[in-house]
Amino acid sequence: MSLALYQKEILNLAAAGEKPLVLADADISVRVDNPLCGDRVTIDITLTDDRITGIGHKVQGCALCQASAALIAAEVVGATGSEISAASEQLTKFIADEDDAVELSWPKMAVFAPVREFKNRLECLKLPFTAVLRAISNVKNPPAGEPGSD
Repeated sequence: MSLALYQKEILNLAAAGEKPLVLADADISVRVDNPLCGDRVTIDITLTDDRITGIGHKVQGCALCQASAALIAAEVVGATGSEISAASEQLTKFIADEDDAVELSWPKMAVFAPVREFKNRLECLKLPFTAVLRAISNVKNPPAGEPGSD
């Protein structure tokens, strides 16, 4: 484990997201996997009027993936898919540009600044975002053969 990457703030955030939270009344549950590193994220959401009203998550993965899921869980209630997508794009730019001038709609994302030195780990941060955005998309447009689809 790299001390430069896994700083105290990231580890604290990861610890906050270690315990799975499953929503019994979720509108949808989505699992995404990163076959390259083995991270797996399951996201449960409830959605009302295009806004997330509840979120649960289970992460089997590295501390970065756990920390990202915990941050998302703390920030997304009340957010729309477009707001979450914008936050995801901001995080990508923040990590890629190595520029603190990138405006983060979720200021707590700044805790991930150490990932700038390990850009290949950005996908660990992005996997929970991918799961949430896929869940929102699947609620609005269920895949063929799924409940709610024609």
